[in-house]
Amino acid sequence: MTKFVDEVANIPLFSACSKRDLQRLSRAADELSISAGTDLTVEGTIGREAFVIMSGRANVLKGGAKVATLGAGDHFGELSLLDGGLRTATVTAVTDLTVLVLSKPAFNGVLDEIPTLAHKLLVSVAHRLRDSEQSLNH
Repeated sequence: MTKFVDEVANIPLFSACSKRDLQRLSRAADELSISAGTDLTVEGTIGREAFVIMSGRANVLKGGAKVATLGAGDHFGELSLLDGGLRTATVTAVTDLTVLVLSKPAFNGVLDEIPTLAHKLLVSVAHRLRDSEQSLNH
């Protein structure tokens, strides 16, 4: 668990979390290895989990067009867990990935137990929304 806490503490989303909060997160999350070419989310489908990339790269596609590349420390999938809506993008592993996966119940539990994480997540979602709006206006 100490290795997990040390690795996760370096991810910006979790940087404000205490060691105790990170230990809670370690109990709630599963660490998985994903093969290159695997779709982690599919646009228009129901979301059942959120992801944080520990290592590797993934492409984000909307309407089949690549809109972003994600890497270590990036997270995705939380929007459909927050609002119950469908996935807004397809995320495909470009390289082999190591990801943390939080199921919907685990995600909700972590947000309830770790207020600093909930705040950082809201800020992150707001930044993505602003970036998305700016790209539509240009």
